[in-house]
Amino acid sequence: MSEAVIEAKGLVKKYGQLEAVRGIDLEVKQGEIFGFLGPNGAGKSTTISMLCTLLKPTAGSASVAGIDVVHDPARVRQRIGLVFQDPSLDDQLTGRENLEFHAFIYSVPAEHRRERIDKMLELLQLSDRASSQVRTYSGGMKRRLEIARGMLHEPQILFLDEPTLGLDPQTRRNIWTHLNDLRARTGVTIFMTTHYMDEAEFCDRIAIIDKGQIVALGTPDQLKAMVGGDVVTMTSSKAEDAVEEIQKVLGVVPTRDDGTLRMEVPDGRKFVPRLVRELTAPVDTISLRRPSLDDVFLKLTGRAIREEEASDRERMRAMASRWMGRRR
Repeated sequence: MSEAVIEAKGLVKKYGQLEAVRGIDLEVKQGEIFGFLGPNGAGKSTTISMLCTLLKPTAGSASVAGIDVVHDPARVRQRIGLVFQDPSLDDQLTGRENLEFHAFIYSVPAEHRRERIDKMLELLQLSDRASSQVRTYSGGMKRRLEIARGMLHEPQILFLDEPTLGLDPQTRRNIWTHLNDLRARTGVTIFMTTHYMDEAEFCDRIAIIDKGQIVALGTPDQLKAMVGGDVVTMTSSKAEDAVEEIQKVLGVVPTRDDGTLRMEVPDGRKFVPRLVRELTAPVDTISLRRPSLDDVFLKLTGRAIREEEASDRERMRAMASRWMGRRR
């Protein structure tokens, strides 16, 4: 991984007085799996829309595969694949027929269509179900078919919006096995959004966006190092008394969510015995763990990440409609 295949400099998008994206600088390297994380309204969808040529920036510049997204959007669209949150497969067609239809839309040369379709079906382990109607597929199979469809025209970059949304943990892991295999075999760059912190661990690098700006960027380990030390959480029936005591006796300022107290300490193994020994307020439960990406997100934004709301899904549906309209 070396040269950047996605670059954004001072990228801005305004809707009247609302500044949805506020000067984003970003580089994604060739062959990288890049995660884009942020709460509702943070600017994720707007940023991706600009990179995929679905929205025109108000200011700043962006290039994808070395092509300016404003000056030559058609060439950009030839070099990217796009998989949206909401399914857009035809359930009445077979898996192969869905791919044949989209190969035609993507202008895949007729003499190469069957070879590419067979290749993608094999890579996503769908060959044995290629002749089955999509309505008989599981949720994970449908997602894999959508990824295969997005790769038919051999894009340099694959954009995935919440690729495992609504899938069970085992299916999510299987999808990631296929994505990693896809990257290893084709060298495709993957740019994805997710609110699942555990799957963000699969990314080479992650950008956290909040209020239209990138607030942190790095590898998962680099981001977790920002929290520092260990995370101790406890519950107490007298949380207010516990907070006051912990600050006074142990010199640590807990954050509080109802009856749950959360503390960041350099060495949890030493801190927990002191906490239990010196605290007079009742300790109902206590736990110790290493920092996670959830902790990073909470530290940087002041809130826990949550699922996209209906309004965000409606925006993505509109994006999908615009994308398919332009392909035609």
